[in-house]
Amino acid sequence: MSEHRIATRHRILKAGTIEFSGDAIPCTVRNISETGAALEINSPLWFPEHFTLNITSDGLRKSCHIVWRKEKRIGIAFD
Repeated sequence: MSEHRIATRHRILKAGTIEFSGDAIPCTVRNISETGAALEINSPLWFPEHFTLNITSDGLRKSCHIVWRKEKRIGIAFD
């Protein structure tokens, strides 16, 4: 099965937060590229389609939107 990705993914395991409207939900960043990332969410809470991903350890803060959801994982694209 070939992948048709715009940018190469890099596997990582870093703590992040999904931030919106003054709220923050913890997540784990499982992989990342220049154009997006895959996140693992342990909370069943709702969050919007557009939010800011913050990875404090890397100083990364990017606006993004959801492109897919599957159980506790979501795929995002950076805006």
